Amino acid sequence: MQVITLNGLTKVYGKEKTVAVNEVSFSVEQGELFGLIGPDGAGKTSIFRMLTTVLLPDGGGATVNGFDVVKDYQQIRSSVGYMPGKFSLYPDLSIEENLNFFATVFNTTVEENYHLIRDIYVQIEPFKKRRAGKLSGGMKQKLALCCALIHKPTVLFLDEPTTGVDPVSRKEFWEMLKRLKAQNITIVVSTPYMDEAALCDRIALMQDGKILSIDTPANIISAYPDQLFAAKADHIYALLENTARYDKRINSYAFGEYAHVAVPAGEDQEAGGIALKTWLETAGLKNVEVHPTVPTIEDCFIQLTIVHQMPAKN
Repeated sequence: MQVITLNGLTKVYGKEKTVAVNEVSFSVEQGELFGLIGPDGAGKTSIFRMLTTVLLPDGGGATVNGFDVVKDYQQIRSSVGYMPGKFSLYPDLSIEENLNFFATVFNTTVEENYHLIRDIYVQIEPFKKRRAGKLSGGMKQKLALCCALIHKPTVLFLDEPTTGVDPVSRKEFWEMLKRLKAQNITIVVSTPYMDEAALCDRIALMQDGKILSIDTPANIISAYPDQLFAAKADHIYALLENTARYDKRINSYAFGEYAHVAVPAGEDQEAGGIALKTWLETAGLKNVEVHPTVPTIEDCFIQLTIVHQMPAKN
């Protein structure tokens, strides 16, 4: 059952008519953990704001739980939870005061829906008298999630919820999402972190307001069309400069301490690695290492970005 549908959804800003969301279409199934993956400016937040009825679309349409985002905004607001990217709770209220306030807004109580937030709230309950503005990033994140869940939403929108928090809090947060998904809550999460994409059931890779690809993380990786090598040498800058000049190169870029180099598929893998290593050593690089590597979501995103930037063939 499709809980969320987008049909050509479009958002344009300013006198310059900057297109933030460009005719985006996709659907999300009930109980699915769906990710919008892309850098800042990709259009993720604009999509979230339209789906939660904070912004009006300038073209196309969308439904949430069967309700139209323009005509049925009241029904949508009462049935979804929304955690914006920027911490938006009341900094001068305590943890428990914020939670009680949001419960009251939705005509419910903390006690009535405590089972939904129990696993999360017990982690911050010892500090329930502390003002929200004085909380750490991880604790703010947990409080915001509790407030988004307290009215028992069927759909949860989380806009870059792990941005700016430490790695431990990021890991804990995704574990919390798995437990919420087990309660049949549909979750749509956006993130600029490519490593988080693998934690979703399906993902939409976004750039410049457009969808590059929608599929499971495993299927997107398996569809990577090129042969990929990881290269390493004494000097990373010289390595990047020389891989950029490699005649068989489709693309190359820094990837941690390595350079990832994409070459056309089809050539013998061992021979391809030897050819690249020889090229780099001939260029004067020392302690060169080259080995095949399995593409990540980030590699797939870079490849898809290049394809979409290529001019269309007549």
